[in-house]
Amino acid sequence: MFQTAVIEAGSKAEFYRQLAQHLEGLLSGETDMIANAANTSALMFQTMPDINWAGFYFLKGDELVLGPFQGKPACVRIAVGRGVCGTAIAQGASILVEDVHAFPGHIACDAASRSELVVPIRSGSDIIGVIDLDSPIPSRFDRDDQAGIERLAEIFTAATSF
Repeated sequence: MFQTAVIEAGSKAEFYRQLAQHLEGLLSGETDMIANAANTSALMFQTMPDINWAGFYFLKGDELVLGPFQGKPACVRIAVGRGVCGTAIAQGASILVEDVHAFPGHIACDAASRSELVVPIRSGSDIIGVIDLDSPIPSRFDRDDQAGIERLAEIFTAATSF
C-alpha cells in the first residue's frame, strides 16, 4: 500500500511523481467515472498532508454537481462562475487560493478550510468537472501542488470513460 509521504523542501516533485505512478496503477483497467473518482479522491486524501477535503465536482449543464469525495459533507450544486470551483470552470484554468476568506464569493462548506486548489478536468477540449482540494492551513498549496494535481487530473481523464 502507498504510504503517506512526508513532503520536505525540494521533495514535492518526487512525492507527486510517486503519487501519479500509484494512481496510474490504481486506475489501470478501470474506466468507470465514479469508481475512478472515488479511488482518486481517497488516494489524495490519504496521502496528502494537511488537507481536509479532496474530491470531484462534475459539470452538468450550467452547474457543478458533487461527485465522490473524502472529507466533511459538501455543497451539492455550484453554479458556474460561483465560488472557487465555479470560477475555475468559467475561467477554464486551475485556481490556487491562499486565503479563502479573501476570495470574493467563496462558498464555505467547511468553516475550517483556509486555502483551496481547484483543477479543471478535461476530456479533449471540453471541461467536464474539477478536482477540489481544501486545507485548514492558509497558503497550503503552491505551484508544485498545482502541477502535481494537474498531472493527476490527466491520469484520471486518460483512464476514464465519459
